[in-house]
Amino acid sequence: MEDGCRLIALEMAKIHAIHANGSLPRPTLWHKMHNYFTLVKNEISPSLSADVPTVEVLERELAWLKEHLSQLDSPVVFCHNDLLCKNIIYDSTKGHVRFIDYEYAGYNYQAFDIGNHFNEFAGVNEVDYGRYPGRESQLQWLRYYLQAQKGMAVTPREVERLYVQVNKFALASHFFWALWALIQNQFSTIDFDFLRYAVIRFRQYFKVKPQVSALEMPK
Repeated sequence: MEDGCRLIALEMAKIHAIHANGSLPRPTLWHKMHNYFTLVKNEISPSLSADVPTVEVLERELAWLKEHLSQLDSPVVFCHNDLLCKNIIYDSTKGHVRFIDYEYAGYNYQAFDIGNHFNEFAGVNEVDYGRYPGRESQLQWLRYYLQAQKGMAVTPREVERLYVQVNKFALASHFFWALWALIQNQFSTIDFDFLRYAVIRFRQYFKVKPQVSALEMPK
């Protein structure tokens, strides 16, 4: 397990090192979430189930996320943005992993890509957030990632700083995919209970928000 996590951390560090030519890239997160929210508000809101937050609550949370997460100084890098298990291919003969399915790839916050990956430990069909990596597992993963990125040893403060950023951006990941699932529920022909999935992601968002909000950047 640890070796697999290390390999994924190294591969993500490599992907994140792909640079844009010329202008500084802008994160896709707020633009996409705003588009998703607008679609939900205009096309879907009348058919929302009682288990889904109201449009007013969604708008307030989106504003809160943008205000709080934009201040965290997470670097904007080239991200996969959808790193669930089935998008990670392990090659045991070469001892490395490769990522596939770059449908959602684009420039985004480093901490979003990592937080999103940690959220995906819970699975998709049978979602269990008991599988979300604990603090020590995360710190080890983040150490591998930062060392690969910097090519040298990193300080505990650097690891702790990324830990705080990642867990805060994991909130945005819940919100992003919950909005996405509401849209899929309306328009997708895929046989999957998207509404149930949206409800699960919103519930987890509101469940972890208090403890995640309380995390402070190391001095």
